[in-house]
Amino acid sequence: MLRSVILAASRSTTIERLVATTPLSRDVVRRFVGGTSIDEALTAGAQLTGTGLTISIDHLGEDTTTAEQASAVRAEYLALLDALDRAGLAVGADVSVKLSALGQRFDEPAATEHVRAICAAATGVDCTVTLDMEDHTTTDSTLDVLHTLRAEHPRTGVAVQAYLRRTEADCRDLATAGSRVRLCKGAYAEPESVAYQAAIDVDKSFVRCLNILFSGPGHPMVATHDPRLIAIAEDRARWFDRAPEEFEFQMLYGVRPAEQTRLAAEGYTVRVYLPYGTDWYGYLMRRLAERPANVAFLGRALRSRS
Repeated sequence: MLRSVILAASRSTTIERLVATTPLSRDVVRRFVGGTSIDEALTAGAQLTGTGLTISIDHLGEDTTTAEQASAVRAEYLALLDALDRAGLAVGADVSVKLSALGQRFDEPAATEHVRAICAAATGVDCTVTLDMEDHTTTDSTLDVLHTLRAEHPRTGVAVQAYLRRTEADCRDLATAGSRVRLCKGAYAEPESVAYQAAIDVDKSFVRCLNILFSGPGHPMVATHDPRLIAIAEDRARWFDRAPEEFEFQMLYGVRPAEQTRLAAEGYTVRVYLPYGTDWYGYLMRRLAERPANVAFLGRALRSRS
């Protein structure tokens, strides 16, 4: 129930204004967001890589409504990749891209061209690109774009969401040689017809998808903070004789940093999803919905409003 309330709040402009004008909102945002500019994101990225972690940087924003906005997002990613290269952070790094931010909903061919340009720039600096997965209405389109991109940029990755009923079948299709697949639980409000509603059912789906991905020749990217699922992933890696470099854990910036450090110290690749930008509200609310215990942190900030 709390998760549903939070996701509903993520679409409220009134609550967004309240959170944005709260005196301590900056503290809340800093916990989960690596800054509002490329320079701030690079500073956060350098701190993470300096401790043995790797990064996937995401410029916050989605659901653009004009061609001009989509072009601006493309330009931002190209500038980000250039800045990563100049800072010596590009090699081995990843950028996460939401196709809806590039105009997917109103002009899929144009969005494809935008992300193709981003992939080409990433390849040029030895960086990878991962397509974020959004609500279920965009899944087929995102996978279609992925297949188009992989013809030229085979290292292009994609996220899949365990709470969608279709994801096991998608994992079977995606578990191919060289395929980078980020498996997460999912963070959008979805109807029961397409998504599991109970947490236990989502977890069971996650484990089934893990087995599919680890049994194939691709590169699984296990995106979870759940201690049980992390332990299961470690077990599955041993069962399928996966060397540490043949898969990776992914965790969000600001969430369970001690666990990130522990896993990296044990020899695993740990990639931190590092978002930046001014359009942080929807992202923040989805993080709260994924882990409602974080609501208390936000609540303390809201109560401090003067």
